[in-house]
Amino acid sequence: MTVATADPITTEVIRNFVISCAQDMNAALWRSAFSSIIYEGRDSAVALLDEKGNMLGQSTGVPLFVGAIDACVRLVLERYGEDIHPGDIFILNDSYLQGTHLHDVTAVGPMFYKGELVGFGAARAHWQDIGAIDPGSTMGSTSIYHEGIRLGPTRIVTRGKPIPEWYDLLTRNTRLKEMTIGDLNAQITSIRTGERRLSQVLDRIGPATYRAACANIFEQARLLDRAAIGALKDGSYYREGYLDNDGVTSDPVKVACRITIDGERMIIDLTGSSRPVQGSINCGAVQTESLLRLAYKTMISPERAITGGSFSTMEVVIPDDCMFNAREPYACEWYFTGLGLLADLMISCLGEAMPEKATAAHYGDSMVAAFFNMDPEKGQWIAVEPTAGGWGGTVGADGESALINLVNGGFRNIPAEVYETKFPVRVEEFSLRKDSGGPGRWRGGLGVVRSYRLLDEAFGALWFERSRTPGWGISGGQSGQGPFNEVVLPDGTVETPLKMRAKPFPKGTLFITRTGGGGGYGDPLARPFDEVRDDVIRGLVSREQALAQYGVAFTDALDVDMAASKPRTAA
Repeated sequence: MTVATADPITTEVIRNFVISCAQDMNAALWRSAFSSIIYEGRDSAVALLDEKGNMLGQSTGVPLFVGAIDACVRLVLERYGEDIHPGDIFILNDSYLQGTHLHDVTAVGPMFYKGELVGFGAARAHWQDIGAIDPGSTMGSTSIYHEGIRLGPTRIVTRGKPIPEWYDLLTRNTRLKEMTIGDLNAQITSIRTGERRLSQVLDRIGPATYRAACANIFEQARLLDRAAIGALKDGSYYREGYLDNDGVTSDPVKVACRITIDGERMIIDLTGSSRPVQGSINCGAVQTESLLRLAYKTMISPERAITGGSFSTMEVVIPDDCMFNAREPYACEWYFTGLGLLADLMISCLGEAMPEKATAAHYGDSMVAAFFNMDPEKGQWIAVEPTAGGWGGTVGADGESALINLVNGGFRNIPAEVYETKFPVRVEEFSLRKDSGGPGRWRGGLGVVRSYRLLDEAFGALWFERSRTPGWGISGGQSGQGPFNEVVLPDGTVETPLKMRAKPFPKGTLFITRTGGGGGYGDPLARPFDEVRDDVIRGLVSREQALAQYGVAFTDALDVDMAASKPRTAA
């Protein structure tokens, strides 16, 4: 029997095809979705996988999702085995199986070619309302049973025909029935798009050559990872930090990460992290490992796409009794809060092993502002978005300002014009937050100020993190500022919550949100005078901070006052 092979050119063609196919699938999802959090915010991720559930191509979107999608496909395979047919669609959202909160629904569909199973398409997207105790995302859950309908792998379309009972169940468990089914159908459209694209390629090269090319891609990824880890100095590296609280109690929550490099092995151990907590920042182990894959890929061979051959050198240790290994009935709505800090800790550990790539920590959380009204007479609506912030400085470059956090990747805030058109809310300010970037030879990026004025009565909710452990500096750099919010009521009363469960607010209430900045890299006194002056002129750094942190004084004409400034040190 002749074994099919794929030459290097065919392998490269297929490598680029699978990524292009996933991008087309995601474009179909965005164009078809009903909710703004998907078509504007792009809170989604799409992947093309082989028939065993190994990752082949991934789309831009939320990178935190992609590393766990393969687990979802394997769960479908485990439950349904050979009982999978052309046209079938399965969904799941169980926080303990796929790792995220219940809003993230993963749709999985088999791809057949001339009756032969050749792969799977998967599309994960955030559904706006999943039947939790509060519309949209609840900030007050203390149990998974507060957070909405929970589904294991479930067939909802059989041989191309929707199963009415399941569609009925879904619509009975959401406040936004039409939007929910519209987003589900968009995910199905995404999978069907991928199947058509794959069939076009298989018409040209056939399944055998295609599989051979995929095997080459997997093997290349394994070899590259082994070489990258093997080049690092053996050793053990440890970092820890604290979340502000779990959203219910005021107690800080510890996150710990130890990385051991041993030859071609990287062992990531989360022992020392908090046990499961009362609030909703617990996270399923599958999604925790997905985050660790993301942080790993940020530092190890980032120029190559994630495939089924990636991460063969990575071993993960998560204690059973740990917030990152959540099990029933612990709440998981804000699962990503701890992951943002964990990512920074892991990257800092790897920075010690790879000093040429070391970077200061970023602002680290999604910083979510949410508003809604479920009054049917006024039109039901939910507006949920993340907020950008500052990233850490690194050798030779300041940190990026107003950039979405690491775990969210392509997830975006809603443009003010769209926000004001769709919702009774006016975005009154969207600006860089002066002085929020951590001082350093290379300054941390700045956070942002984003203000919302309610034009009608509405519920408001906030979830902002990292005031206890803001983006830290390295090599002498200083920390960035943490987040800070103000809620100004029409009577002039001011509240300053970072986390706030949804509650009603009157027309005219102003929400002023401020995200944190990234940490600085290197001694601030090594930053050249002209760079500090440019920061002051551009409004990124105040004259007061320039003097206090950088030792640079200015005349009234904003020229450097050399006599009153401190000499520069070596970088």
